Amino acid sequence: MTETPRVLRRILIATDAWHPQVNGVVRTMSIVVEELRKRGHEVRVVGPDQFHTVPCPTYPEIRLATRPGGKFAQIMREFRPEVLHIVTEGPIGWAAWRWARKKGVPFTTSYHTRFPEYVQARIKFGLNLSYRLLRHFHNAASATLVATASLREDLEWRGFTRLSPWTRGVNLERFAPEPRCDWKARLGVSGPIFIYVGRVAVEKNIEAFLSLDLPGTKVVVGDGPQRPALEQKFPQAFFTGRLDEGELSAAYAGGDVFVFPSVTDTFGLVLLEALASGTPCAAYDVTGPRDILAGTNGRIGSVGSDLKAACLAALKADRAECRKHAERFTWEACTDLFEGVLQPFFEG
Repeated sequence: MTETPRVLRRILIATDAWHPQVNGVVRTMSIVVEELRKRGHEVRVVGPDQFHTVPCPTYPEIRLATRPGGKFAQIMREFRPEVLHIVTEGPIGWAAWRWARKKGVPFTTSYHTRFPEYVQARIKFGLNLSYRLLRHFHNAASATLVATASLREDLEWRGFTRLSPWTRGVNLERFAPEPRCDWKARLGVSGPIFIYVGRVAVEKNIEAFLSLDLPGTKVVVGDGPQRPALEQKFPQAFFTGRLDEGELSAAYAGGDVFVFPSVTDTFGLVLLEALASGTPCAAYDVTGPRDILAGTNGRIGSVGSDLKAACLAALKADRAECRKHAERFTWEACTDLFEGVLQPFFEG
């Protein structure tokens, strides 16, 4: 039986989140782009590095494109993509949205960030107005990819339409149970090590973790605008700053419990990285942790409304089961879903 030949596409991905930013959106899209290219697609990423930029208010590490519309239209004319996917709702995302709407070109989007909650955490902007704007943005798409079932339910309740599932993956070679950082020897401490890895910013709710009365020691791996304030307020915690790739897996693996205090993330790639490193997870019962740990009955960690109780319960989890659970999530499967959602809308 003859196999149907694969249809290869010119895919343009418009995103306000791209290198040198370090976050889950950039990691996800970088890997998906690499996988798509391996499959033979021609992929062009349009990111902030191709425009004049200014620092994002309250978060200067993130650069925002200024007036990207004209140059974006030129890029579209030159590349002539068959597929347009819009990753973010920033200046580049809106430039792509306006171009597609003006030209009558179908496109897809993805919902990576609880933007309304992030904005509210920083400048107390109304949730309803933010969600109205995002509905206007995403409901114009042929499909919007969402990472978890609970996020899909929430967005449907808020009036979002044409939502498609899109899971995430983890690099099982890079993140592994060995080698492990010996945090107790390195820091000269005893007791369990509770570790957070990720951006140190107000929307990550790290203060909720650092405020817990837990035995042992708290370690924060990563950098961000809130780090100086948290270091001053919680001198008993250890802040490592950003670690390179060679150190990161060992840092995860050296923790007794990985604590994920965020209540605004849509998935939480760091949860998969911790589990792949053999480290149990503790988190609030919210979108992301709720989905990743669903049905595991405490074997790989705990979620709940009481973060301290979840942390203590996670100490009893099985590290081998953590790794086994993480092995269910692959970037190949993630790319399959992404590719599958794009294909039907751009045939012919």
